[in-house]
Amino acid sequence: MTAPLSQGSGSASHEVCRAARSAAPAASAAGSAPGAPGPAAGSAGLGRPSRGGDRTWLVALAASFWGISSIWRGPLSRQYPSLTVVFWEHLVLTLLTLWWLIPAVRRLRAASLRTQLSVLVIGAGSSALATVLFTAAFRVGDPITPQVLQKLQPLIAVALAAVILRERVRATYAWFAIPALVGAWLMAFASPLSVSVKSAQAALFALGAAALWAAGTVLGRAARAELTFADLTSLRFSIGFVTLGITAAVTQTPLAVGWDAAGTIVLLALVPGLLALVLYYRALGHTPASRATLAELAFPLSAVIVGVAFLGAKPTGSQWAGFAILLASVVGLAWHEQRSAAPAVAVPDDAREALAAARATHSAGDTAYALERSP
Repeated sequence: MTAPLSQGSGSASHEVCRAARSAAPAASAAGSAPGAPGPAAGSAGLGRPSRGGDRTWLVALAASFWGISSIWRGPLSRQYPSLTVVFWEHLVLTLLTLWWLIPAVRRLRAASLRTQLSVLVIGAGSSALATVLFTAAFRVGDPITPQVLQKLQPLIAVALAAVILRERVRATYAWFAIPALVGAWLMAFASPLSVSVKSAQAALFALGAAALWAAGTVLGRAARAELTFADLTSLRFSIGFVTLGITAAVTQTPLAVGWDAAGTIVLLALVPGLLALVLYYRALGHTPASRATLAELAFPLSAVIVGVAFLGAKPTGSQWAGFAILLASVVGLAWHEQRSAAPAVAVPDDAREALAAARATHSAGDTAYALERSP
């Protein structure tokens, strides 16, 4: 998830990537993590793919990169404080997106107060705090559950969108939400009827991250009326980096890491972070929504494969059942939103028209700015 840039920036990048669905040229109908899906329903909302060949495989590749982030995040979380890991991760991502930051700050200063506050919450909460919680979940839990529970982000984002964006949630939403919650419970606890404090702590950390990334998705969709995807990406990482630095100073968290960890952190930021983001974003306009929804299953599937094959995870039978129920519920919601004449989430006409008008005005401003800077 940062994909990314949710998924910390593997997870955070996952969340940013999924938010990009609503911003991409071919993704005008819907929006997630870290995040993000359709309004939060997987790839729901992707429009007709543009010409240039199907790139479903590229969506699957990006999703797989999110899933393998545990290879680096798990060991780091047990060696250093979560805040330390995420601080350096955000520093790398801030430097990598630095060329976007100056125009992003310019547009943010001209934006409305609501958009400015949304960006602040996205950076401090959905990027910094969410990734710290996600990393902490690896420290106290297994390497699979924190990632699979991120599939709840679409359901959380739908509920938040109903409150923040005035999107109307129909009763059919419960057909998918309730089974997903049951699946999440089974997945989170090896003994679902006998929950230990440690397993509950890991699940709460992961769910807290999912909720913050889902909030970032919803706020990001609103901010997209005045800011570009590149603006939001650079601002979230830079604000997150500053937030983490201040928090480390206040809490006196040590930030020193060894050179061996430095290389691992760079890989974590590059592969499930920025690389997954770029691949995913480039694939959006060339991938039909139904195929993208299935391709994204590479994320939890790769997380399970890596956890079992390389990190010693041993899910119980009830956890495997929960895994299947959760994924089936999320994919079912995504497909329902794409194909049903009465989707579970309805965007008010006035909100849709206002957002479209604002985006059109903003696009014209972007073009003028680019022409001003051209030789």
